[in-house]
Amino acid sequence: MTKATQQKHSLPYFEDSTLLFSPIADKPWAIFLDSGFPYSEQGRYDIFSYNPDITLLTYGDKTTISTLGEAVVSNKDPFQLLKQHLNNDFQSIDDLPFNGGALGYFSYDLARRLEKLPVIAKDEENIAEMAVGIYSWAVIVDHLKKQSWLVGKGTVKDDWKTLIKQFSGITKQAKQQNFVVESRPQSNMDKQEYKQAFKKIKAYLAEGDSYQVNLAQRFSSSCSGDSWVAYQSLREMNAAPFSAYINFPEVRILSSSPERFLKVSHGEVETKPIKGTRPRHSEKNQDESQKLALLNSHKDRAENVMIVDLLRNDISKNCKDGSVVVPKLFDVESFATVHHLVSTVKGVLAEGQHALDLLRSCFPGGSITGAPKIRSMEIIEELEPNRRGVYCGSIGYIGFDGNMDTNIAIRTLVHSNNTIRFWAGGGIVNDSVMEGEYQESYDKAFALLNLLEQFNPHESH
Repeated sequence: MTKATQQKHSLPYFEDSTLLFSPIADKPWAIFLDSGFPYSEQGRYDIFSYNPDITLLTYGDKTTISTLGEAVVSNKDPFQLLKQHLNNDFQSIDDLPFNGGALGYFSYDLARRLEKLPVIAKDEENIAEMAVGIYSWAVIVDHLKKQSWLVGKGTVKDDWKTLIKQFSGITKQAKQQNFVVESRPQSNMDKQEYKQAFKKIKAYLAEGDSYQVNLAQRFSSSCSGDSWVAYQSLREMNAAPFSAYINFPEVRILSSSPERFLKVSHGEVETKPIKGTRPRHSEKNQDESQKLALLNSHKDRAENVMIVDLLRNDISKNCKDGSVVVPKLFDVESFATVHHLVSTVKGVLAEGQHALDLLRSCFPGGSITGAPKIRSMEIIEELEPNRRGVYCGSIGYIGFDGNMDTNIAIRTLVHSNNTIRFWAGGGIVNDSVMEGEYQESYDKAFALLNLLEQFNPHESH
């Protein structure tokens, strides 16, 4: 078999990558990994593609692998199946983050393939637990260098000339307003039900079952139309460096996540757990006071350090002995509507370990389960009325070259069957106060509730 040749072609650069992505947003398996630039200063690279060569869809214990219309069903471990399809000696080009490989999502409930969990919460998602495409080309936009590239394998089935022409003939377009929210967002827990779940968690903490449990409520509205329109507004309102828009066969996903889960770059591993939140304030002095309060909060620091310990332990399973370090503890990072307390944990992948081995053994992210992980997940299953689906799972890329970057899918809307849903929650520890935790979930939901209100013609604006 001849080795695929690497291709790299320059494309026009736009500060707003939605101009390049808009014409393909409705294409089959279109995906846009969005750094939030220019609205998010932390952003650098945007990555997008559509029409993958191979797709992998996991439902329960079966994964359907489709190649050029031919489908094969396997009950093997989905992470291993994906790894087999990335087994390629394709090297990075010019240190760009992605040159082809896997793009897609891993839902929180994919954890059921890894751990034996109770089955209590209602599954109203009815979408794949893993949906990933293997893409032989992608557009990479580098906002630091102000350059755009079409990259990938020379064996690409989409004709390169056609793709270059498609992405070179872009002109600035007006947004089409054709997304409508038809009902007010309803939570799956009223305040009393949240309080009951909170009390139950407090009892488990007191008994020593867990040190921290993440509790989330789900909001849902009926809707119709094109959610790409809503996503373009979301990225302006709530810019975040690990955002994504996904248009897969049965679901659209609109993510404005501020949280990196796992990054692997040339064997270097990084995870950046978030624990600790304060709402932003429009008045500068009060906004600074919120940051200081977060930085000096004993409770938030204790929560953060618990999850840092959990993640150090998780990544050390696949990292070289002695390589796991915590270069940053308790950094305050500011986003559109909230300040977060963020720590950074780094390591070096051990010999023979693949990025997907790391993802599998750390999945799902400890910052959104609690500690210890499995017991916390059992408690979540017992107390949250609905399965989480994509929420608290992960969205990102794993390249043919072994590089990976994935988010934790928080601040994420899921659109399927004329319903749009999102979740908001937080970690509960011994000294958590019910009113404070309930309010924090609304602080986190603020931008997404605003977005849905904006597209609801019955709401007064």
